[in-house]
Amino acid sequence: MESRKRPSAALLRLSDSSITPEKKVSTVPPPEPDYIGWSVEDVCVYLRGEALGEWEAVFKEQKITGVGLHYLTDADLEKIGVSRLGDRLRILSSLRKLWWIKAEPNKVFNDPIHGHLELHPLLVKIIDTPQFQRLRNIKQLGGVYLVFPGASHNRFEHSIGVGYLARQLVQALNERQPELLISPRDILCVQIAGLCHDLGHGPFSHLFDGMFIPRARPDITWKHESTSVKMFDYLVKDNDLEPLMEQQGLVLPQDLIFIKEQIAGPLNDVSPQGQKWPYKGRPEDKSFLYEIVANKRNGIDVDKWDYFARDCYHLGIQNNFDYRRFIKFARVCEVDGKKEICTRDKEVGNLYDMFHTRNCLHRRAYQHRVGNIIETMITEAFLKADPHIQIEGSDGKTFTLSTAIDDPEAYTKLTDQVFEQILNSSNPQLTEARQILRNIVYRRLYKCLGQTQAGKPMNLTQETIHSWEAELARTTPQSSNINNHDLRPEDFIVNVIVMDYGMKEKNPINSVRFYCKKDVTKAIQIRKNQVSKMLPEHFAEQLIRVYCKKTDEESLEVAKKHFVQWCMNRNFSKPQDGDIIAPELTPLKASWSNNYYDDEGESATTMANGVCKNGPKKAKIKLFD
Repeated sequence: MESRKRPSAALLRLSDSSITPEKKVSTVPPPEPDYIGWSVEDVCVYLRGEALGEWEAVFKEQKITGVGLHYLTDADLEKIGVSRLGDRLRILSSLRKLWWIKAEPNKVFNDPIHGHLELHPLLVKIIDTPQFQRLRNIKQLGGVYLVFPGASHNRFEHSIGVGYLARQLVQALNERQPELLISPRDILCVQIAGLCHDLGHGPFSHLFDGMFIPRARPDITWKHESTSVKMFDYLVKDNDLEPLMEQQGLVLPQDLIFIKEQIAGPLNDVSPQGQKWPYKGRPEDKSFLYEIVANKRNGIDVDKWDYFARDCYHLGIQNNFDYRRFIKFARVCEVDGKKEICTRDKEVGNLYDMFHTRNCLHRRAYQHRVGNIIETMITEAFLKADPHIQIEGSDGKTFTLSTAIDDPEAYTKLTDQVFEQILNSSNPQLTEARQILRNIVYRRLYKCLGQTQAGKPMNLTQETIHSWEAELARTTPQSSNINNHDLRPEDFIVNVIVMDYGMKEKNPINSVRFYCKKDVTKAIQIRKNQVSKMLPEHFAEQLIRVYCKKTDEESLEVAKKHFVQWCMNRNFSKPQDGDIIAPELTPLKASWSNNYYDDEGESATTMANGVCKNGPKKAKIKLFD
């Protein structure tokens, strides 16, 4: 009973040591939070702070630095002279604190895509700011929501999903390959970058940076990633998050630079001149960390994984790519002196499926004909409303729709709600813009005349597109009974759309490295002809769509014939419905013959007769349409 009431002398001594002021005071400043870079002296400082100063001499004698701490085991401590089990347990317990950044318990979010996901408390603090909450009111797919009723999700939940997946991937690499020395700081910074990568998106997402800003401010080159960096800086400053970040173990400003570099690439204002490694946030031996959130090398990153899964779910389109399988097989290998994220050789087919899924999403949803014209009409409305929308920013200054990107405070207030602001306004200066949006609401949309392709991709400017619109208006169909119905250049809209696998004409898989089961350390390249003969020959195509603003039946009929004749004049491909909308015109072009062609360009008639340019062939019988 006495032993239960009174602690042992050893416990009293331990308790006393933990509260004795003299033992906590040190003339040497504490080492920085990232233990990987600690010197022997830094390790000794940490031991003194943990009331383990009696073992300083042992650690000094063995020259144990921060890199070695992660690998210390109970057997190692016993071998170097820490003979008592209790002492070894105390040392190991203190060292384990270094593996995780001290924090409150993670908070749980219920997401329809990833299920119950946990987020670090610092991420929750970032989420609970006006700059991040703004993303609740920006549609992930912009005008596509006005075509697909389920596509109502926003940048807010997508960003949370990317932050979560960033942690899943970096943690998997850390557990699979401890020799990479991924620190708690690295893991937290990668999560924050994933969470904040889309802070710079404007109203209706890509409509704003891809259609509106280039026309409203043609004198500048602007991408939402650069504004994401500015918004992140503003978020940290406006909410005084730097002390909290330091409390959670981040080292400033280095980690802030690292986070921003993951979002937008190298920062010009901090990149050393003439240095091969362009990043300052992390050294070259951690180059693989820059491939997690926004992979500039091959486009395989957690941002795509989330929007593939999330967009397919809300669009009702099947997603054929499983990111969990990629994470299961992800490893870091050395390629040409740099560390890159690689995957198993047997996964090459799945990666082709991933990029095929991306292409299908663009073809079926992102570049939907009606969705594109709705976004074009919204852009026209925004351009007309631009000078008359006033947004208060910093120092009481006011900004317009197009200039709000210059001021983070004003930009924080700019969301999709500007659509309703214009639509419900009584301001006479917004009459034209309001009418365009009313036409969208009432589904009085511009009509698609058709789609065509040039023989080879063309470098097109706005001037070229405007000249095409003028050509369409003055084109005279080869038929005497056609009246042009006073069609003017402004009645036509030409949209040029590029479909690719994410790297323009290049095959992105050529930039991916793989490893084999027998040697997981050696990175190899797998060419397309080693995978399948049924893979695409080309990885990009340019589509030309033409719309007409006049929607009455007579004008549309004439405009469609103008479009078909224009395609003939420019030697573009025949529109799919060309024989229906202009049956009197399409036979006039020999290359638009309706004969079936095989893959070598031989017509079905010629093939049936057993004659072709390469000599006799067996007749081919078409059994099914």
